[in-house]
Amino acid sequence: MSGLKILVTGGAGFIGSSLCERLISQGHSVLAYDSLFRGNKSNLSALAGNERFQFMQGDVRDVERLDEAIECLDGVDLIYHLAAVNGTKWFHDAAHSVIDVNINGTLRTLELAMAHDARYVLASSPEAFGEALQQPIQNGNEMTFTDPSMHQRHSYGASKYLDEIACQHAAREGLDVRIVRPFNAYGPRLLGDEYGQVVAMFFQAILSQEPLQLHNGGQQTRSFTWIEDIVDGFMLTGLQEKGLQGESLSGCALNIGSTEEVTIQHLQERIFSLVSHDETWGKDLPQIEDSQGYHGDALRRLPDCSQAITLLGWSAPTSLEHGLHLMWSSLRSEIFEP
Repeated sequence: MSGLKILVTGGAGFIGSSLCERLISQGHSVLAYDSLFRGNKSNLSALAGNERFQFMQGDVRDVERLDEAIECLDGVDLIYHLAAVNGTKWFHDAAHSVIDVNINGTLRTLELAMAHDARYVLASSPEAFGEALQQPIQNGNEMTFTDPSMHQRHSYGASKYLDEIACQHAAREGLDVRIVRPFNAYGPRLLGDEYGQVVAMFFQAILSQEPLQLHNGGQQTRSFTWIEDIVDGFMLTGLQEKGLQGESLSGCALNIGSTEEVTIQHLQERIFSLVSHDETWGKDLPQIEDSQGYHGDALRRLPDCSQAITLLGWSAPTSLEHGLHLMWSSLRSEIFEP
């Protein structure tokens, strides 16, 4: 499929900006829509001046502003909905905003897709499974959430769970809806501040020469997935008409993630080893400080990606070792840019 009119909410964010670049490279017209709460227009600098690309700042809950975006595109064929409040610290510090933006943003963009008969792709999350007591994470597993009086970690996961309910209902009503659950995406634009994600936070500690926080000894496991492999999954999910064997993709919820499961401590050790072997760096590695971490953090997170493999032919070929090398090289090149 080429020449589509595509709206990407959260288009100035980490995944969204990379998705916009790929869509433009394949001949589509794209409008990136972002509140710039966490996104940054600099992520889209490579697309500046491209006649098939537009950017609009706006709140994903603002119906009138969303209508303006569609007018700018002169219609819409496909909506990628990535806009959300994400980052573990936000789940605890701003639970109300997380719930409001994530649920109402999905409802408004679903309504937009219905009004224009556009295909719709939701960026969900493995957090939609809550405690994720069953591993690997796959469709059919129980979705279990802790008593909210204990902590509000699941403000995000529960919002994604409800997002998926809304999408499945829309699919039942006839809208072409697909769901992607990306697993721990990482890459050069990933935010590494206190509200960011762990890979970028570790690199940021090295660059800033500040202590590195290792939560609960780093024994939790995750499956880190290189950004370009994640974008491959979004592209295939949104642009394929049907599955490889002619299956309908509407209503499908697909895990997109590496199956290379590592502990957070092992991640830290790999990053330290990578940096220590970089002869051009020449600075000490930061001290490691053990901290309590956040209530409700999952002990494991491992995807079952069999549906994405079977229906889309998707894979995650980038190893963690290679991806970390690519990310460090990119971060280092940014330091030396004039």
